[in-house]
Amino acid sequence: MQTHFAFSAFVLLGISAVVIADLPSPGNVTLQTLNTNYILKWEWEHRPGSKDNVTFTAQYLAKYKINSRKHKNDWKTMCVATSEHHCDFTAAELYYLGMWILRVRAQSNLHVSPWIQVEFCPDRDAAIGPPSAVVVKPVKGVLEVAISDPLSNRNTSMKEWVKSLKYIVQYWKDPLEMQKHKQLSTPRNLVTLSDLETWTWYCVRVQSRYDFYNKSSNFSPTYCEQTDGQMPYWQIFLYFLLSLALSFLIVLGLSFCFLKSFKVIKTTFYPSIQLPTPIQEYLGDSPGSEMPPLLTTESEVEICCDRLDILTTDTVDTDVVMEIHAPPQDSEQDGRNHSRHNSGDSGVYSTEEGSGSSQSSQALRGNEEVKLVKMGHISFHRERGPELDQRIQDACV
Repeated sequence: MQTHFAFSAFVLLGISAVVIADLPSPGNVTLQTLNTNYILKWEWEHRPGSKDNVTFTAQYLAKYKINSRKHKNDWKTMCVATSEHHCDFTAAELYYLGMWILRVRAQSNLHVSPWIQVEFCPDRDAAIGPPSAVVVKPVKGVLEVAISDPLSNRNTSMKEWVKSLKYIVQYWKDPLEMQKHKQLSTPRNLVTLSDLETWTWYCVRVQSRYDFYNKSSNFSPTYCEQTDGQMPYWQIFLYFLLSLALSFLIVLGLSFCFLKSFKVIKTTFYPSIQLPTPIQEYLGDSPGSEMPPLLTTESEVEICCDRLDILTTDTVDTDVVMEIHAPPQDSEQDGRNHSRHNSGDSGVYSTEEGSGSSQSSQALRGNEEVKLVKMGHISFHRERGPELDQRIQDACV
């Protein structure tokens, strides 16, 4: 019975050895690290003609447990049967100052490869990253550089793990003269660059440095800033003159625009072009025109016109009796009228002479009516008879 059991165990061990030896291990196992981010990478050379679906398993264990039979089963798996050629160990939260063993193997169906393991110490092997942020600003003729620490995977400062972390600050005067840079080393997060010229452009970049294991990060992006300083008096005076000239030009321009707009408005609403002479004569505006003006002011009416009242009877044949309110006549005309009335009253003239004198008086009165009508000095209170209208019309013609 014991012989049969020993034979069976020997057969199983031989089959197991054949199965393990049948699949090669992953090659070129390396770690890609930055601060507390760790990724284990490997290479796998696929055999031509093989139809096997190969997967990989990665594990980790503290180094002090590797030779202890008590902890030989304490391996913790991070990636199981993955087809990728890498495994992220960041979530494992490996102690930064500890020593760790990482291993990986390939498997396909019943075939597995031997484990390939690497020793890893984050404090010694993990790369340091550059500052998470750099701010450069001018302050009173100097440049202040504010440096933010590199961050862990939990967004905490790496100075929690690397106490002696410091920074290398490089700066140079002209963006094209980086080869002539200056640098300083400081553990502080706020650096003042004082040996600078005023009103000059400087470029700055920062690198993290861990001297214990001689580790240095890449440089941060380059930041360029101009220094400030007290402005010279001649420059202040020049700026004053320029501002004064600019203000004068602005006021001059606004004045020119205002005058131009005023002229345009005046020309539009009050044109300076006179009306042609025929139109002025027609409207009666030109001096010496025979045409009466279209409109007569009230003052002209009061000066040139007297009111004339004409009273007529209801019948057409009745003589028209007019009252003329005209300016007083001269003394000669008054004497002639007075002598005519005296001679009529005395009865010296005969009936024939009386009738002739009456007709002559009517003709004279008619001529005076026509003359007054033409002068615009009379007005009628009632409708005129046809004979008077015809007589006035003939006289006007």
